[in-house]
Amino acid sequence: MDSFTNRTFDEIQLGETITRSHRLTRPDVEALAFVSGDVDPFHTDAQSTRQDSMSAEGVAAEALVSALLQRRLPGPGTVIVAQDLRFGGTMRVGDQIAGTLTVKEKRADSHQIVFDCHVVNGDVDLITGSVTVVAPTQRISFTDLATPEIVLRHTDVFSRLLKRCEGMPPVVCAVVHPCDRDSLLGPLESARRGLIVPVLVGPEAKIRAVAQAAGADLTGVRIVNTEHSHEAADKAVALARAGEVQSLMKGSLHTDELMGAVVAGASGLRTARRISHVFVLDVPAYPRMLLITDAAINVAPNARDKADIAQNAIDLAHVLGIDEPRVAILAAVETVNPDMQSTVDAAILCKMADRGQITGGLLDGPLAFDNAVSEAAARTKKIESKVAGRANILLAPDLEAGNMMAKQLQYLAGADSAGIVLGARVPIVLTSRADSVRSRLASTVVMALLADAQRPKRGAAG
Repeated sequence: MDSFTNRTFDEIQLGETITRSHRLTRPDVEALAFVSGDVDPFHTDAQSTRQDSMSAEGVAAEALVSALLQRRLPGPGTVIVAQDLRFGGTMRVGDQIAGTLTVKEKRADSHQIVFDCHVVNGDVDLITGSVTVVAPTQRISFTDLATPEIVLRHTDVFSRLLKRCEGMPPVVCAVVHPCDRDSLLGPLESARRGLIVPVLVGPEAKIRAVAQAAGADLTGVRIVNTEHSHEAADKAVALARAGEVQSLMKGSLHTDELMGAVVAGASGLRTARRISHVFVLDVPAYPRMLLITDAAINVAPNARDKADIAQNAIDLAHVLGIDEPRVAILAAVETVNPDMQSTVDAAILCKMADRGQITGGLLDGPLAFDNAVSEAAARTKKIESKVAGRANILLAPDLEAGNMMAKQLQYLAGADSAGIVLGARVPIVLTSRADSVRSRLASTVVMALLADAQRPKRGAAG
């Protein structure tokens, strides 16, 4: 075990430099991929980690730069308050990685220190830029405990879906009001991977300012200029109606702004099917892809609405490779209670499926959440069902339940997620403004597969 003692703000001198090197091991690569969520087999099976906007560079920066800051200089008690890092190059198992910190600036009034950061793999720059910290003012020491073994557990849903997109023609996608960093970089990353041809719809000056601040290149990217977000939503929907784009992607505007344009009577994108939303989740503790619906569009759906919501989700599950999805219709209990409308709706939906009014999947309900996803819970309650304990689709009783359920799995269970709107003329990527670039990419993968499935196939009668 190593012991670490800090250097206080007053002890650190301008120009002072420290360097640490580390040889990359297989567990390092797996841990970086796991923590960053970048579990593409390209990175782990090839024993490498790419340094791009969707791979493990953020985690690598923390592992290489933060270790120097928080263990060596200044050391224990250091608080990182800002960083401006740029990433590039690759790392492979066996490579010797070296990180260097140099004191660039000291701010006595706030005890802040700005460090120049440089991480290299031989002659290749991996990380360059700066980090600002609040340095400790008192002596602190600690002992570094042995690193515990990391056990990886991930179903790798989105990596497999991304693999299925290889060779598909890109989808022309209107990105609506991409006026913040993540809502712009997400579609640009998807374009780089060949998933979409982005059409950026919104105030051009704002879009270009965001791109410049993020270091993004908009060369060759079509921009449709609008004055504000409402006009951007209307214009994007008009592009879809005219066949100029095959899908929509929500940017940094409110959901109701975009969906208001989508559901507008004569000018919108409605079909005979009710519009609904699906979260596609990769939950580390669950051994299969999980779809939750509806968590964003239909506030209090009745049984007729839920029939369309269920059918939309079943059709999506087919596109995502689930031949006979198991649909659990959720309620607080697993028996029909006339005083609980969600249980009555579940019974109606099951009978509709029996009569062929909902097709393509196995439906059962009412089911409580525990016996929908846990076979042990279903056995304990003596529920005999082909769905219970092994559900692929969870149909929520209302939007509030669905939204809370999906976000609990994301924030407490570490689930990766994608959000997609179904039932309109074109698929719509509906992400939260808090979603990361990675989550936006996952949603785009789902959208691309859906848009490809809806394309007229060669040889089909026209």
